[in-house]
This record gives sequence, structure tokens and C-alpha cells, in this order.
Amino acid sequence: MRDMELNAKYVVDQRAMFNNVPGYYCVGKRLFDICASLLAIVLLSPVFLLVAVLIKLDSRGPVFFHQSRMGLMGRPFNMHKFRSMVPDAEQRFNEVEDMNEISGFMFKVRNDPRITRVGRIIRKTSIDELPQLFNVLKGEMSMVGPRPPIDREVQKYHAWHNLRLSVKPGITGLWQVSGRNDIGFEEMCRLDLKYIRERTLWKDIKIIIKTVPVLLGDSRAS
Repeated sequence: MRDMELNAKYVVDQRAMFNNVPGYYCVGKRLFDICASLLAIVLLSPVFLLVAVLIKLDSRGPVFFHQSRMGLMGRPFNMHKFRSMVPDAEQRFNEVEDMNEISGFMFKVRNDPRITRVGRIIRKTSIDELPQLFNVLKGEMSMVGPRPPIDREVQKYHAWHNLRLSVKPGITGLWQVSGRNDIGFEEMCRLDLKYIRERTLWKDIKIIIKTVPVLLGDSRAS
């Protein structure tokens, strides 16, 4: 009954949620994404090189991990990350499927046995997410927005959950700066919809600023 009420409420709210977004915001957000991602890639290039070397020294396998995620309007794209797990991690998913520590249609395990030694460090500091700057540059993601889900998660969504797919996914967002792994799936979706309703360039900048402490080692990262 509660899901039916939420579905009805958010479908009705959808018009108000998106009709009030001015055109200049969309143009400004894309320009901001291009400039911010380019600047970050240039400034962080030494970090990219160092992490690549450490990953190769730590374990066999590629430096980068590419995974199909659901983007704007549910369109799939390849999301890029530094590899933080063993090369056959995807094939070994069934070994940890029952260890999920987050309620709802999302998967997170703090002490995932598939994570490498270097992987634990770069996940703790969210450095593994930095290659997503190239996804932003290509227009597949934004600097700020909902996290891009995996197809198997989206297949389980209720109608109102799909509203989080109505904007480009982001590297960071309200979920990351509001509790991250301490927040369940349902609350994450509510935060995503709150962001979508209230989004402005200034709020995007404030979320990015609040994300900086994560790069210094957020205890809630995994």
C-alpha cells in the first residue's frame, strides 16, 4: 500500500519537478561539467599516474574497471573506475551477494573479500571514482547527480524509484554528503528526488565542496 501511495505521489510530482527547471540551468550545468572535469583531469593527472602504477604493482589485471550502468532515462553506458578488486570480481559476485549491508535495491559490502590491498586505500578515499571525470567530459555523467545504478538493480525498481533516472547521474550528490553507506536505498532515492526538485548551479557547487573531505578519507566510504 505504501509503495502504491509513493508511486502515485511522485508521478504527480514529476511535472512540477521538471517543468520548473530553466533552460539556462541545463546549459550552465553542461558548461560547468566540461570545465570542471577538464580542470580536474589536468590537476589530478599525477594522481592518475601514481594510482595506475600502484594497481599494476599490487595485482595482475587492468588498471581500469569498466561497468555498464544506467544513465539518463535508463540508457546504458560504460562507467569508468580504477580497478579496486581482483580481475574476476564480477564472476565471483555470487560469493558475496548475501553479504549486502544496505537495505533495498543496491549492493555495498564494507569488507568485500574481492578488494585488493591498493583497492582498500583508493576506495576509502574515493580515488577509485576519479576516472568518471572522463564520463562527465563525454556527457554521460555530471559532476553532481544521483549515482548510476546497475541494470539488475533497476529491474527491481518501483515506479517512483525510476524518477532518479530522469537526470544525468553524477560522480557525487546529496547521498554521498549526507551519510553515504549509513543511508538505505529508500532514503537515498528521497535525497535524489530532493536534489532534482531543488537543483541549482550554486547547490551543485556546495555539494562538490562538501565532497572534498571524502577524498581525505571518509570513514563511511568503502
